[in-house]
Amino acid sequence: MRVERCFAFLDLCGFTAFTERHGDEQTVLVLASFRTRVREIAARRGVRVTKWLGDGAMLSSGDTTAVVAMVLEIASMVPREVPLEIRAGLAQGAVIMFEGDDYIGRATNVAARMCDAAGPGQILATREVGSRAPRWVSIGPALAYPAQGFDRPIEASLLEIGVDDAMVADDTCGLVLPAIAGLDTRFGSDGSVHRFCSTACALSWEQSNRGADTLARLD
Repeated sequence: MRVERCFAFLDLCGFTAFTERHGDEQTVLVLASFRTRVREIAARRGVRVTKWLGDGAMLSSGDTTAVVAMVLEIASMVPREVPLEIRAGLAQGAVIMFEGDDYIGRATNVAARMCDAAGPGQILATREVGSRAPRWVSIGPALAYPAQGFDRPIEASLLEIGVDDAMVADDTCGLVLPAIAGLDTRFGSDGSVHRFCSTACALSWEQSNRGADTLARLD
């Protein structure tokens, strides 16, 4: 069955060197922390962890915006919680769903090769992905990157969180975003204004806020 999906490949940079310096036990703790946080973020944003790849992961979703937001959240989280940077590659397109749990197609290959081409802390995405990125994302110029197995270099852009004079923090995911028009907005019971990177984070905040209000009433 052919389906349209956005894919992201993530890789923890310097994983082998970290293992050599700190040993297997410490490495397992770092990897477990990384995977736990990826699962949590994926569940909130509605993105599937298609497979674990040793020191990385493959993500997929029919919602390109959700995948972009998730990868940027992970990239922001990793240096604080895991002593390694990530690199990532994103691409989208029609692929064949194989045996219900795998995908075969150009988009998966391109995403994997863009991850290979990215440097530590970099997120590379194809033009199609960039055109569907959230408005708070800064998209660099399209550059050609050599990709193993492809006859021609692949064009991709560097994705980063945008910067503006006014910035706001998402109370759910912690991302600090440019205070642009159109951010998902919610209001607290005290009249406070809260802005979010996505509807997913706004709904998660609403749910937590309702739970807190319920506990407060019970007290």
